[in-house]
Amino acid sequence: MKVCPYLESCFEILGRRWNGLIVHYLSNCPNSTAHFSDMKRDLNDITPRSLSLKLTELVEHDLVVKEVTEGTPVTISYHLSEKGQKLAIALQPVHKWAQENIELELTNTK
Repeated sequence: MKVCPYLESCFEILGRRWNGLIVHYLSNCPNSTAHFSDMKRDLNDITPRSLSLKLTELVEHDLVVKEVTEGTPVTISYHLSEKGQKLAIALQPVHKWAQENIELELTNTK
């Protein structure tokens, strides 16, 4: 039996570290939009370089749109494209499954 090429392509994108989390993160932001600094702050362990590379990759896959607003200062924001929004909706059952079936080791932070 051969693997579905569509599913294989999907996992090629989602299987890369941070991609699915960035889509999920943006889907939970107001208007599915965030600035780079917001994502860097909230996605704990990602380096600025990795975040930049991942955002570029997601833009190339037409899942995220980079919006540059001219002014002083120039502002750059990222939001989910229509295709990215559809992916975020498709990830919701996976998110629910993870909450129900994966046990996290929560540590006290003081």
